[in-house]
Amino acid sequence: MRGKESVGEYKSAHKKQYNPEQIARYFRYRPWLVWGRLIRIIFSFAWFILSLQWDEWQNQVEEKKGKRANQLRQLLTKLGPTFIKVGQALSTRPDLIRKDFLEELVKLQDQLPPFDNILAYQIVEKELKRPIDEIFCELSPKPIAAASLGQVYRGRLVSGEEIALKVQRPHLLPILTKDLYLMRWGATWLGSWLPLNLGHDLTLIVDEFGKKLFEEIDYINEGKNAEKFAHNFRNDPQVKVPEIYWNYSTNCVLTLEWIDGFKLTDTENIRLTGLDPETVIQIGVTTGLQQLLEHGFFHADPHPGNLFAMADGRMAYIDFGMMDQLEEFTKETLVDALVHLVNKDYSYLAEDFVKLGFLSPNTNITPIIPALESVLGNAIDKNVGDFNFRTITDEFSELMYDYPFRVPAKFALIIRSLVTQEGIALSLNPNFKIVEVAYPYVARRLLTGESPALRRRLINVLFKDGKFQWQRLENLICIARTDSQFDVLPTAKMGLEYLLSEEGKFLRRQLVLALTEDDRLHTEEIQRLWDLVKDDLPPNRLLNVAISLLTDFSKESVTAMLPR
Repeated sequence: MRGKESVGEYKSAHKKQYNPEQIARYFRYRPWLVWGRLIRIIFSFAWFILSLQWDEWQNQVEEKKGKRANQLRQLLTKLGPTFIKVGQALSTRPDLIRKDFLEELVKLQDQLPPFDNILAYQIVEKELKRPIDEIFCELSPKPIAAASLGQVYRGRLVSGEEIALKVQRPHLLPILTKDLYLMRWGATWLGSWLPLNLGHDLTLIVDEFGKKLFEEIDYINEGKNAEKFAHNFRNDPQVKVPEIYWNYSTNCVLTLEWIDGFKLTDTENIRLTGLDPETVIQIGVTTGLQQLLEHGFFHADPHPGNLFAMADGRMAYIDFGMMDQLEEFTKETLVDALVHLVNKDYSYLAEDFVKLGFLSPNTNITPIIPALESVLGNAIDKNVGDFNFRTITDEFSELMYDYPFRVPAKFALIIRSLVTQEGIALSLNPNFKIVEVAYPYVARRLLTGESPALRRRLINVLFKDGKFQWQRLENLICIARTDSQFDVLPTAKMGLEYLLSEEGKFLRRQLVLALTEDDRLHTEEIQRLWDLVKDDLPPNRLLNVAISLLTDFSKESVTAMLPR
């Protein structure tokens, strides 16, 4: 009877959904199963820590720091899939890791030698419950790519569709489970001793990591993520998401449409195909912003191997194992933060950091405001185009040691996503500046104001201390016009409709005051605005809009007069 319970408990501990209590219960009574692994981990890190200490004794810390950073990367790679993923996660945590280590961990690649081909085929046949040749008429004799969690084959279904076949490494789940158990056990003992600015119990950080890791190795979950992502971009002709073949997919095997394209770092072939690298960058950054600020469902691992430029000009996304969802409040606050950053409103930006969880609610932000101004002001300088996201993260890595900043787990993924996308864009264009694409997109979103929340944010941008900011409106329009999708006329129509509505009553009053504030009529500012947009507002288009507005207004007036 006891034997049956043990088997059941073992399976329960290794379910695809991460459950730290079940895992701990299983290994607590079987410590011999983890002793060998624990000794190897302890010995590896003890040797590394001893090397760091030796550098201090010999006064060679600066001289050897590059060597030690490389040593750490090699150590994590040798310890296997779980620790490679730890290294990737730490590469986005400037609040936890020294800058020189960060620079090395960013290079961390999760590529490993492929596992045995015969074993891979056996896994496919076992999972799909039929022989390989009954499913595929072609299959590459060797994997075309191998990573820490699985490997990929190129093939063709018997029905003719060209596919990519993703096969998970054997015994992966027990390996990850054992490592996560040891990490959580270590976090329980070491968390209170480590001088880390986490903002959370260290075990919670391990649990968040474990949850994401278990989601990533569940290929059914990955397939559903791909379909959700495709649905979000269903009306975007510039984005391609591979189709999932569910009849040939399980938790450990994923069959999906083959994508023909070039990695975004393959600049030579992108140009030879006739594609414009600038257009590729524009699509990549814009779709990344749409994921964060519109859909809230974002690809958290957009490295060069997961993004492809297709010959027809589309951007293809693959590998949807690592995804996350943002709440509406977070999306709106991110828009606020970017606007406050570019407008150099550092006091408001500090408040945004509190709202987003980078600072605890009881933090005194007064001394932090000048620190933000010092770091971000230097990075942005006088020109929005001088902003470089990687430079900002490097600057913040030092700031976080002096002030009580912490990086919430969700934002570690966002930072990783943004840094990676910027790195890809820089490989295509060394002079690329992410805000030159990002801010026009945000400006367009604010000016088109399709939701009440965005309209409120536009008002907050245009009014400061009760005064209308004419220069900001000019700047927004100038910046938005660099976005090819921005059209002044529909935006102007939407603005007039809002002003004439009940909701726009407050703004009407504020604009009247703005036109006459400081005891003068602000005709010069109005003339500058008109000069800015007049070329986009020909008389025939203006007449059509005026007729449309009058018609709509008349209908609303008649409707309001009718008895209910």
